[in-house]
Amino acid sequence: MNSSGNYNVSKGRTQKARWSNSGSSIYYTQTEINTLTPIRKVVEQRAEKPDLRDVFLCHAWDDRKESALELNDLLVANGVSVWFSEKDIPLGTSFLREIDKGLAKSKIGLVLVTPSFLKRVQNEGVADKELSVLLARDQLIPIVHNTTYDDLRDVSPLLGSRNGLDTQDDSMENIAKKLAELITV
Repeated sequence: MNSSGNYNVSKGRTQKARWSNSGSSIYYTQTEINTLTPIRKVVEQRAEKPDLRDVFLCHAWDDRKESALELNDLLVANGVSVWFSEKDIPLGTSFLREIDKGLAKSKIGLVLVTPSFLKRVQNEGVADKELSVLLARDQLIPIVHNTTYDDLRDVSPLLGSRNGLDTQDDSMENIAKKLAELITV
């Protein structure tokens, strides 16, 4: 991990966000604060709606037992309610209909961008459909993992134009803590 206290080796000085509680030990770069502030506003607006999950986790099918599961588990361990296909699609139900319901009943969307995700989007699979819905709403945070924003922009310029979080700059564990803090109202 490249973060220590209120300094990030690759991005310089960091600070607490306005949504951080007084005892928080989580620090953000200015870019992260600029990126996450509009998402926080959506979270605050949608906080009053009943029966919403905190996040919808969009990921490639190939990542469901590794990086997507890791992110899901870290988020849940930090008190985040996650819509995760591996746990939320009952047997015998329509896969796409359940995803549609999950998208509708989540405050924000996370897109776990991995090499597998990039391949799935190019092939216009289910991840591509989820991505289309999430891009249409201003409730999306890309999390780049084991790939780069340049690779993402080659496949999806729209998603690649959105700032997000990157596991090259922060650990998955710290990213989960930032997301948990972001969605806690």
